[in-house]
Amino acid sequence: MNTPVAAPPTFPLVPLIDIATSAYDVEIEIAYATAQNITEMPVYGRAACYLHPDAAEKLQRAIELARPLGYRLKIFDAYRPTEAQWKLWNARPDPEFLADPRRGSPHSRGVAVDLNLLDAAGRELDMGTGFDAFTPLSHHGVIDGISAEAQRNRLLLMGIMTSAGWDFYRNEWWHYQLFDSRRYPLIDDGKAAPTMM
Repeated sequence: MNTPVAAPPTFPLVPLIDIATSAYDVEIEIAYATAQNITEMPVYGRAACYLHPDAAEKLQRAIELARPLGYRLKIFDAYRPTEAQWKLWNARPDPEFLADPRRGSPHSRGVAVDLNLLDAAGRELDMGTGFDAFTPLSHHGVIDGISAEAQRNRLLLMGIMTSAGWDFYRNEWWHYQLFDSRRYPLIDDGKAAPTMM
């Protein structure tokens, strides 16, 4: 007796928006396309920045809120393929700063962005630590060890991003994600379908 074999499930391609400097008033410096990250080698094959359309819309709102204050956004990371999340996790399996790839990261859903603010001269604001500093000093609300200026800058970034509709992650001053991010599907590199805005 032949038992029918169920066809494997199929998943539609998830359209991602290319956050290009020609379409968005941002600076892009994708850290994981360089060796300047926790793995000490490039994790991405391309230094591109992509977001889910819902996140791209909220990024545009954050850009518009920052502009009259004299600031621009500098993006270090956005969509992160699941394969890349595994590389980071294997290098530093620290759930305080990295999502376990078995659970999935908001980055791997295209709904998270790591960023800083730039002043009118194009300088990054002092946030007290660098991007991806896996230390308690990177947490929001830290008082000891962080200057008053850096605390103000973190609150300024948080005010802009939360006013634009983003949620923050308490352990990383640079990380913002959409609320209820788990409702978005995980996207591996083969399921991403970048589109131009």
